Amino acid sequence: MAWASSFDAFFKNFKRESQILSEENIILIKSYTETNNLQKALSVIHNALRDIENAPLNIAVTGETGTGKSTFINALRGVGQEDIGAAPTGVTETTWERIPYLHPKLPQVTLWDLPGIGSTSFPPENYLTEMKFGRYDFFIIISATRFKENDAQLAKAITKMKMNFYFVRTKIDIDVDNEQKSKPKTFNKEKVLMKIRGDCSRHLQKALSGEPRIFLVSNFDVSDFDFPELETTLLSELPAHKRHVFVLFLNSVTEEIINLKRDSLKQKVFLEALKAGVLATIPLGGMIMDDIENLDETFDLYKSYFGLDDASLRNIAKKFNTPVNTLKARLRFPHLFTQMNNESLEDKLRKYIHHISSVTGGPVAAGIYFKKSYYLQNLFIDAAANDAIALLNKEDLLENKVEPYISKPPDYWE
Repeated sequence: MAWASSFDAFFKNFKRESQILSEENIILIKSYTETNNLQKALSVIHNALRDIENAPLNIAVTGETGTGKSTFINALRGVGQEDIGAAPTGVTETTWERIPYLHPKLPQVTLWDLPGIGSTSFPPENYLTEMKFGRYDFFIIISATRFKENDAQLAKAITKMKMNFYFVRTKIDIDVDNEQKSKPKTFNKEKVLMKIRGDCSRHLQKALSGEPRIFLVSNFDVSDFDFPELETTLLSELPAHKRHVFVLFLNSVTEEIINLKRDSLKQKVFLEALKAGVLATIPLGGMIMDDIENLDETFDLYKSYFGLDDASLRNIAKKFNTPVNTLKARLRFPHLFTQMNNESLEDKLRKYIHHISSVTGGPVAAGIYFKKSYYLQNLFIDAAANDAIALLNKEDLLENKVEPYISKPPDYWE
């Protein structure tokens, strides 16, 4: 019974957009654990993890030539315009074929560049058939000026297929900048954005019932305007088993996204521990380095997810004209498993587990016991997430205004 209540409490404390288990699976697992049918519970967990790990994610992006479609695709993938594999920008659309772009770090994620419906001779219904509409998880319809009749008709056709779509208005940074330059005395950013949003909405309402939702974005600053809101909206409306790969796919450019990644990874680690059926006391003594060596590959993945891999840190250091070792010295994760100030890893781990247990009753106090690797992964995830957040304030970090700190638990531990 304690096992069931602990499982239920663990997942109830995550925001919906970060939950990687469906409500149906949560209910099933809770029911099986309440009746002490752990074999069936672990079977559900095993199947859920298989779906989470193998779920393909296909995102369709469509829009007319010159709307910034390719730049938007590169921004979502975290790829620079001149990087190898980037979607070509500034070129005239010459094909009616859909073009796939794989995510550089997550091979199960593909963004599909579709020709704008105005670039083809297909009516909306036939356009969707030609573009293999059933293979996408959602559509993003892009414009750089106002949305046109073709865009609205396409949205209506997608609605009939019971699929999700989102209107994205790009190049907002250019419009705002131009308005400020032309009307410096009366410029008001919020009024400019309201005017653009209203203009787009009016044109779409002529063909759509209800008021369409429109996201105003800059392809060159994914942390500004509506880009973060667009990402969290997409995340919340995906099926639960696809949220994990999507949140890892997002760039770590806001604290909210970083915390969503932290939550998603912690749920997966929790499920993996349960799948292994680790229900024994935690052996804190012994050769703890064996666990670290076995987890090296996992930690490398976590670093990549949070933008802390060597290539990412080199780019950050180059941007701030700072040696990469100086940057790493200010971060927590590179020193997490080294002995500093006479504090061994075992001591750090004991403190971490004690903190979890004392604050919430955690898995230990609830009677669920995991191997050291469970807590090592959680410790590393917290450290990496905190470092990623610290890097959002790079100037303060490099000027020693932000101190490296012991991993701060996420909201559901507070």
